[in-house]
Amino acid sequence: MPEMAWVWLGVLVVFAIVEASTVTLVSIWFVGGSLAALIAALLGAEIWLQVALFLAVSTILLISFRPLLKKYHQPKKVQTNAPANIGKMAIVTESIDNLRGLGAIKLSGLTWTARSESGKAIEAGSVVLVKRIEGVKLFVEPAEANVPE
Repeated sequence: MPEMAWVWLGVLVVFAIVEASTVTLVSIWFVGGSLAALIAALLGAEIWLQVALFLAVSTILLISFRPLLKKYHQPKKVQTNAPANIGKMAIVTESIDNLRGLGAIKLSGLTWTARSESGKAIEAGSVVLVKRIEGVKLFVEPAEANVPE
């Protein structure tokens, strides 16, 4: 077997291992290019032709299949009902203090981490209105601020 065939076989194996160790398609294109170059080496092609085949086949595979595979390989986003809590009233179970990073509310039977929308401290036992959500934190303000006079 020609010396360059061993090189291309090694390159093919490395790209295959890299691809197998990732969850996204990052090097499958180069496996195909390496295979084309390996076949060319086994057939006695010049090194420049082997490299050209590697680059051409890898590029063609990348351009041709990446958009298609990316379309079908997208991870699914899990929708939650957390946005439905915006605008609801809740009870403060742990005094809310943004500076110390403390605060919790009870909403729909669940305890949530809470922060004050205005930055002012809110005492435990207060009724609050949920204004927005960032990650797992609910930003609230005292319900009295939202009662029309």
